[in-house]
Amino acid sequence: MLDLMKHLKSYGLQIFFVIVFTLAGSMLELFLPTLMADVVDIGIVNQDIPFILRTGGLMIVSAIFAVLLTVAVSYFASKVALGFGRDIRRKLFINVENFSLQAFDKIGPSSLITRTTNDIKQVQDVINMMLRMMTRAPLMLVGGVILAVSRDSTLSLIFLGALPVLAGLIVFVTRKAIPLFVSLQKKTDRLNLLLREGLIGIRVVRAFNRVDYEKKRFNTANEDFRDTGIKVNKIMASLFPILMIMMNFTNIAIIWFGAIRIDQGLMQVGNLMAFLQYAMMILMSLIMLSMGFIMIPRAQASAKRINELLMLQPDIVDPEHSEQVQDHGYVEFRDVTFRYVGAERPALEHISFQAKPGQTTAIIGSTGSGKSTLVKLIPRFYDIESGIILVNGVDIKKLTQQKLREVIGYVPQKASLFSGTIAENIRYGKKDATELEIKQALETAQAIDFVNSKEDGVHTIIEQAGANLSGGQKQRLSIARALVRKPEIYIFDDSFSALDYKTDAKLRHALKNETEEATIILVAQRVNTVIDADQIIVLNEGKIAGIGKHQELLRDNRIYQEIVSSQQTEEESA
Repeated sequence: MLDLMKHLKSYGLQIFFVIVFTLAGSMLELFLPTLMADVVDIGIVNQDIPFILRTGGLMIVSAIFAVLLTVAVSYFASKVALGFGRDIRRKLFINVENFSLQAFDKIGPSSLITRTTNDIKQVQDVINMMLRMMTRAPLMLVGGVILAVSRDSTLSLIFLGALPVLAGLIVFVTRKAIPLFVSLQKKTDRLNLLLREGLIGIRVVRAFNRVDYEKKRFNTANEDFRDTGIKVNKIMASLFPILMIMMNFTNIAIIWFGAIRIDQGLMQVGNLMAFLQYAMMILMSLIMLSMGFIMIPRAQASAKRINELLMLQPDIVDPEHSEQVQDHGYVEFRDVTFRYVGAERPALEHISFQAKPGQTTAIIGSTGSGKSTLVKLIPRFYDIESGIILVNGVDIKKLTQQKLREVIGYVPQKASLFSGTIAENIRYGKKDATELEIKQALETAQAIDFVNSKEDGVHTIIEQAGANLSGGQKQRLSIARALVRKPEIYIFDDSFSALDYKTDAKLRHALKNETEEATIILVAQRVNTVIDADQIIVLNEGKIAGIGKHQELLRDNRIYQEIVSSQQTEEESA
């Protein structure tokens, strides 16, 4: 947790105000029992009304100032804690944005969401509490002990029995609680994962009548979270009754022995009243510290998880100086091998080919042959194990990610749209695109008809993840988003799968006219989509099984013949 505290440097002035105001407020509160003792021992005993009024007035003024200082401390503490939470969330988001897809796969979206929300909230709450209570409690504890001893050193020996027991109890409870809080955060991740899966896959769940199964899965995780939460809260809840019992017995002991000392003439009544108040302050300070020790273990578990993300360095790093581009729209793979983290065998082995401007390079193969993996290597979503990938004549590792991706228009396998208007989604490809450019891109993508059929046209609102659009509509908008950019290299990762044959053919024809000078790399499952490509790369189990045009491969390549044969059979049987 100390590693996160360095992010509080920018709030040094506010923290200084918190400490100063807390010190001043604590001094005023510690001063009040002394004034009360004087009222009893001097004013009441001597029946000195002016003294009682003066001292009482001073007590009222001190109390008012103490309240104002407490309000100021709460204001600055909240400002620091909320600002800290905002800063950490921003840094976390920026760092996560730079992660490779391998890091995303390793950590998982549900854990990232929990760490960015719940974990930061835990740390934020503890900082707020530490600034408000944990600075005040030690001052009140030390000040209370000093002033209590100054009132009656003999009676103060009662604390020698109470304080070690209380301190030992707090340490014991917190040591028991820390592992449970770590476990609780992991189980929060599990809950988030199941909830996210259930919501995203609701159509599949209902289609296969697996609602009861998903309920059972979620209930199991929920009950596990509940049981751990109950266990840790039982441990923590046991602390307060014991503290209150100790506090009450301490008060009884003070009154008992204080009365004896008053009877013996060794102590005044006012002093006993002041001593009792200081004892209450000391014990309340311990309760405040115990509350801190309750929250700190959970915050420590959360801080550790946050630090893991902040300290995790991106495994794909930009070079200090980007090399100059030699060619335009040129892509080449030279003996490229790639393996996913933890995989036994490579996903791609010894891949070599060239894709040139003005040409369409199609990639086809059976499911799991590595088609999508191959095209994800071009924008450097993953780093390769060996070999070289050249874009515009330069090794992509010698280009900054921004410079590399500026020349690429990428359409993913699964169409991803954001909440907002159609125009805003298209402008994701080119932020300053005019309405004319947007409509031209929509026309090429064969999306203009369904967009114009909507009442608001390009200003129609798209719901989250494009929930109010069909699969084909989402794909065409994703294609339009890439087209509006007018890049040098187009990558279509099985982006025509949701289109019917007629729309597919019209789209490919329109693309040919729109992208005459660009390089097109096209992943497809259907032979009809790749039939007119300038070169077709046939992948089989991560290796190139053949490169050529349709007729050449149909004549000479067994894998391609099988793909064509299987699709013809499907069409005939349909």
